[in-house]
Amino acid sequence: MENKKVIVTGGNRGIGKGIVLYLLEQGYQILATSRDSTKFDFSHPNLKVCDLDVCDQTSVDNFQKIVSDFDTDVLVNNAGITKDNLFLRMSEDDWNQVINTNLNSVFKITKMVVKGMLKKRWGRIVNISSISGSMGNQGQTNYSASKAGVDAFSRSLAKELGSRNITVNSIAPGFIQTDMTDGLIDEEIIKKIPLQRAGDVQDIASLVNFLASEESNYITGQTLVVDGGLFMK
Repeated sequence: MENKKVIVTGGNRGIGKGIVLYLLEQGYQILATSRDSTKFDFSHPNLKVCDLDVCDQTSVDNFQKIVSDFDTDVLVNNAGITKDNLFLRMSEDDWNQVINTNLNSVFKITKMVVKGMLKKRWGRIVNISSISGSMGNQGQTNYSASKAGVDAFSRSLAKELGSRNITVNSIAPGFIQTDMTDGLIDEEIIKKIPLQRAGDVQDIASLVNFLASEESNYITGQTLVVDGGLFMK
C-alpha cells in the first residue's frame, strides 16, 4: 500500500491516532489533521500533519490547497467532538458546534477529494460514526443526531459513487478504550457488553485498513458496528 495516500482528520489522539499509526505500519502515506498540529506527539517519514479547524472557513480553505496537491486515494473522516447535556439544558451553540464538527465537516472534506477519486475511478471513503447514531444516548441529542447523519450520508453517497468504483462506508464504534473515555467505562457498562470488555483502537483501525483495501471492494453503503455486541438491531 506504499503508493496509497490517505487523509485522516482528527488524527492526533484517540481513535484517530490509532488509525494513523496502524495505517503507517501498513505502508500508507498519511496526511493527518488536528486543530493544533503541534499536539501530534509522534512522527514518521510517511506522515504529514497540518492544522485544520473544520468550523473555521479560513482553515478549511487553507486545507483545500494542501489537499489539491495530495491526490487522495482514501479518506477517513474521523474528526469529532461531544458537547453533552440534557436537551432542555443544551444551548444552541453546543448543538451547532457538534453538528458543524461531526457532520458538516464530512460534507466539506469529502467534497475536496471526491472529484479526484472520480477521475481515477477508484476511491475509499470511511466515515467514523458511533453506535449513538443508531441507539441514541441520553444527554447526546446533538452527538447522536450528527452521527446518524453521517451514517445516512454514507449510504446516500455510496449510491452516487458506486459506478465509479468508489466505496463509502461508516464505522460505528461502541465503547473504545482511549484517553477520552478514561473514567467513563465502568463495570456496569462492561456487564452490558456481550464480549465483556471495552474495545481497543486497533479494533477500529484494522477495520479501516480492510475497508481501504481491494479486499473490501464489494462492500459499500454499510454501517459496520464495532461494539462487542452492545447494540444489536
